[in-house]
Amino acid sequence: LCRIQYHFGEFGNYSLVVKALTANTETVSCDLIINEGPINSYFPILFAFLVYMGILAVLIVGRLFMKIDPVRNWVYKKLNPRETDRLINSELGSPNTTDSINCDPAPHSWSTASRQRLHSLDTFRGLSLVIMVFVNYGGGKYWFFKHESWNGKLHFPSALFFRFVFIMGTSIALSLSSMLRWGSSKWKVLRKILWRSFLLILLGIIVVNPNYCLKPLSWDNLRIPGVLQRLGFTYLVVAALELLFTRAESGTWEAPYPALQDILPYWPQWIFILMLEVVWLCLTFLLPVPDCPRGYLGPGGIGDFGKYPNCTGGAAGYIDRLLLGEKHIYQHPSSTVTYQTTMPYDPEGILGTINSIVMAFLGLQAGKITLFYKDQHKQIMSRFVIWSILMGIISAVLTKCSKEEGFIPINKNLWSISYVTTTGCFAFILLLLIYYLVDVKKLWSGAPFFYPGMNSILVYIGHEVFENYFPFKWKMQDSQSHAEHLTQNLTATTLWVLISYLLYRRRIFWKI
Repeated sequence: LCRIQYHFGEFGNYSLVVKALTANTETVSCDLIINEGPINSYFPILFAFLVYMGILAVLIVGRLFMKIDPVRNWVYKKLNPRETDRLINSELGSPNTTDSINCDPAPHSWSTASRQRLHSLDTFRGLSLVIMVFVNYGGGKYWFFKHESWNGKLHFPSALFFRFVFIMGTSIALSLSSMLRWGSSKWKVLRKILWRSFLLILLGIIVVNPNYCLKPLSWDNLRIPGVLQRLGFTYLVVAALELLFTRAESGTWEAPYPALQDILPYWPQWIFILMLEVVWLCLTFLLPVPDCPRGYLGPGGIGDFGKYPNCTGGAAGYIDRLLLGEKHIYQHPSSTVTYQTTMPYDPEGILGTINSIVMAFLGLQAGKITLFYKDQHKQIMSRFVIWSILMGIISAVLTKCSKEEGFIPINKNLWSISYVTTTGCFAFILLLLIYYLVDVKKLWSGAPFFYPGMNSILVYIGHEVFENYFPFKWKMQDSQSHAEHLTQNLTATTLWVLISYLLYRRRIFWKI
């Protein structure tokens, strides 16, 4: 009877009045009545942006004033000289000893050691962590800060975890090379890798376990997979693989193809990764799943017109339920609301871990590039661009540049290979931008993201453990208000940035 196009605003109340203009109801009028006007749900975001820009402007002005000698001298008189010197020379995050007036050798060595790090890596990690904390706290209850129900474009949450995995791979290349260069034996490094992996998995199972929300944790409802668990196992595989083939000194590869010196010497690693991907493809598309079509990649429930209600995740979900048990995986996947699925499904399950290893290996490649072409900024950035283009082309082929019609759609829940190549494309681009701004042109110190990047494990576990405690959370007057949710979530996130800054100033770093 009616065909109307209208953009409905959030929290608006509308009525559609249909009237018959003739007795036989063949002619009708359709009028849309606004009972209650909608709100501008994006105004809180604009206000928050202006507030943070104002804070940034104050910090920049303060830094400029600190360069004026009378102001510096006044600050010296009011504050402890040693602390003041570190504050003035911090450049909002990057320690600098060139203008230091302190003769204490300890701060000097601290600053020198800090400058040897690639600040872009810590900034990349910190940026990903800060956004992840904000999203985990609620993201102001905006739709674009929520996980995609199944296939589809990458929202903010879908693009976060991959950054952690990617930059972890990059850090593996740099840290292992450094430890071996300083004389550590491979057996000693392997023990450290095993211990760190064990701690990450243990922390994920015992401390950061979402099944605490159901009832006191017991073996009956213990979720075995998880974010830290996947990070721990991925770290174990990629670090052990790199340790097997890395060398204490990275030099130019003497071969007819010097442009591939960061790839060809490690051909066994590439064969291993390709074999892993073949395993993922075979299990995903060839494994028989009871009462489900072979190679099914859908959400189940009412998806696909309700034909396969108990096939959520296809082979990935079946493997987890078979090996881990239904009660030991995630009980409320993001597909529940949209597709009304009833089967538990874990986005950090066993099969998807294969592609997280591939993702970390791409990050490992970025680390090797920075090692082999140290201080050759053009070489490093050009290779980041090449890898980004290559990943983008593979994604375009796999997805046919569509949401549902490709060979393998982008899917964060499944950690599909197209998801890995697409996010890998973005990761190389983002790392390129941060590397250019922070380490090449030094236009940005990386602050404030640099600080949580230096204490990432502490911030991640801390924000999970204290999520429901004041001042990170409080009772709101209007639970439907974007403004109140955004204020609460931004406050909690900012507090963790401040905590990481204070820990940085105190030289307190929690490493595993």
